[in-house]
Amino acid sequence: MATKVQSLARPVSEQRAILGPTGNRVRASEDPKRKTEVSKKPKKPAPKIPEPVIRNNASVDSSCSSESSTSSATSAKRMENSRRSVTAKRNGVKNMKVVPHASAEIPEASPMNSGPIKRCDWITPTSDPLYISFHDEEWGVPVYDDRKLFELLVFSQALAELSWPAILSKRDIFRHLFDNFDMSSVSLFTEKKLLSLKVNGSLLLSEPKLRAIVENAKQMLKVQQEFGSFSNYCWNFVNHAPVRNGFRYARQVPVKTPKAELISKDLMQKGFRCVGPTVVYSFMQVSGIVNDHLLTCFRYQQCNADAKKDLKPKIEEMKN
Repeated sequence: MATKVQSLARPVSEQRAILGPTGNRVRASEDPKRKTEVSKKPKKPAPKIPEPVIRNNASVDSSCSSESSTSSATSAKRMENSRRSVTAKRNGVKNMKVVPHASAEIPEASPMNSGPIKRCDWITPTSDPLYISFHDEEWGVPVYDDRKLFELLVFSQALAELSWPAILSKRDIFRHLFDNFDMSSVSLFTEKKLLSLKVNGSLLLSEPKLRAIVENAKQMLKVQQEFGSFSNYCWNFVNHAPVRNGFRYARQVPVKTPKAELISKDLMQKGFRCVGPTVVYSFMQVSGIVNDHLLTCFRYQQCNADAKKDLKPKIEEMKN
């Protein structure tokens, strides 16, 4: 009965046996308590054990204990790693490759990086190939050549009657009928010449638009004399640096802005025709005076990079 009472009266803080992969083992820290219980029995004194044997047993006990703790720690690590990998998969986190003997982690290559090119929302898989190429190579690229700017101004005016795909499909015809957009030549067009600008028996554009193109060619020659170039005149409005709007959605892109209204008003005062704010803003977009590629479009950053390359030599050229 005394032994049972003593066993029930054990301290609550005593640690339980550890369950490891090699079975149930008792920690070495419990051995002294057992020895005290045995020593309390008065009948038979415990035989003396030689000191070398005690040392050997202690070393064996400690090695067994260390093996147990090592194996249990290893199994705990494995379980923790498996839990993390399962949690990462559920949460959609990418797997990481841990570099041995280093603290840096390198993410595994993801197949998502090799997906299709992201363009502005108004370019769809069913868009005209000419329109896609125009978006990828020209639209939003800064233009400084006067003849090219005259061509883009004409196209921006034509948008009131034609769509971009229709204009691009007739681009060669435009260039042929308008003498490759030579302003000096177009400024000399007569009424008879205007009425001969036909495609399949129909005028390329309405008569008011054709007359406006001829009048604008005359006014561009005057601007060249006053500002050195039509390019210099246009880029002065934005301090010779493209405006970067950085819109995320197509619905955010405006059809006109206060800056476009300012340029439109100044152009009309100089005698230009058919250059309302909407036409002017389309001209600003296509000539790269404003970068309206969406932030998600691959061309947004490319046009910004092109602008930085062109900006420095242009500024030095104007200073000289």
